Amino acid sequence: MGLGQQAFGQGAPKFAEVTDKVLFGDIWERPGLSKRDRSLITVAALVSLYRLEQLPFHLAKARENGLTHEELAEAITHLAFYAGWPAAASALSLLDKT
Repeated sequence: MGLGQQAFGQGAPKFAEVTDKVLFGDIWERPGLSKRDRSLITVAALVSLYRLEQLPFHLAKARENGLTHEELAEAITHLAFYAGWPAAASALSLLDKT
């Protein structure tokens, strides 16, 4: 069972299907960027857009894809000056929980 099916399969089966087949089955598998780079980009976007609900999953995924806690903390610290201090502070508190 894919991630989309686990998260959305009961209430939104089409959304779950697109998540599994397109997002994680195609976009995340494209050869142009490593999964590590894709994770860093995704975390940066989520922090910048203040999408805290999605952040714990992607912080854990970033760790699976080779980013260290220290690298993620440094990236979020850097983002504080571009995305805002509150966004970074909230993201860092979530990082410490992963």
